[in-house]
Amino acid sequence: MLRHSVILKLKSSLTEYEKQAFFEAVDALASIPYVQKFEVLKQISPKNKFEYGISMEFDSQEHYDTYSNHPQHVAFVENFWMQNVEDFLEIDYVTVLTPSL
Repeated sequence: MLRHSVILKLKSSLTEYEKQAFFEAVDALASIPYVQKFEVLKQISPKNKFEYGISMEFDSQEHYDTYSNHPQHVAFVENFWMQNVEDFLEIDYVTVLTPSL
């Protein structure tokens, strides 16, 4: 299992309409093949500057690569991400087995 997470801060100049269009485009990413456990989250801790999180899971690196290179994802990055996101942190995790104590 691979979990892909992106934590982001939107540009402060965005209108409510632009934010709505951004999140509608984000939601559409869930329809790309192999995406599982898709979530869009609002960050509530005052401990960092990021506002939102997007998280999803894939069964394999190959499935993640298919998503990442999918035309719909590429178009999202070009048409929404680059124009609306001020800063972000991307984290990709794989499951680690821990020894029993």
